[in-house]
Amino acid sequence: MTNIQFRKAVAADLPAIVAMLADDPLGAGREDASLPLAQGYVDAFAAIDADPNQLLAVAVDGGAVIGTLQITFLAGLSRKGAWRGQIEAVRVADGRRSDGIGRKMVEWAIGQCKARGCGLVQLTTDKGRADAHRFYEGLGFTASHIGYKKSLQTRTPAATGV
Repeated sequence: MTNIQFRKAVAADLPAIVAMLADDPLGAGREDASLPLAQGYVDAFAAIDADPNQLLAVAVDGGAVIGTLQITFLAGLSRKGAWRGQIEAVRVADGRRSDGIGRKMVEWAIGQCKARGCGLVQLTTDKGRADAHRFYEGLGFTASHIGYKKSLQTRTPAATGV
């Protein structure tokens, strides 16, 4: 595990990232890793890549993408105007799980948040992911809030006039 490097994702990493998102009990029903990738993934990657407050990152070992996560840097007025780092979509490739890679990735992400001046790092995880809850608590996160989500009908930016 000493050869693992973390870096900003590039377009060539997208198939591996989507495959990790799909290789998950929840992701299996909502993601599609078949090639060529759906245009929505390509468009989302372009938007993330162009936004200075987004960091889609990968963990790489010997040239292979073995992990991914996304950090969104959020400006806010609460906490005296503190920035927050929102960590999302933490995934480790099958066959590399339980090797400590997830821990290293999240620790790296926390370092990125500190480097950007964030006063808080936050994340959400599905209620059904008991192992993930223990994992994040082991990294010092506390289940201090209740989160809510509402699914919206998918619309393309062209259809909404945005």
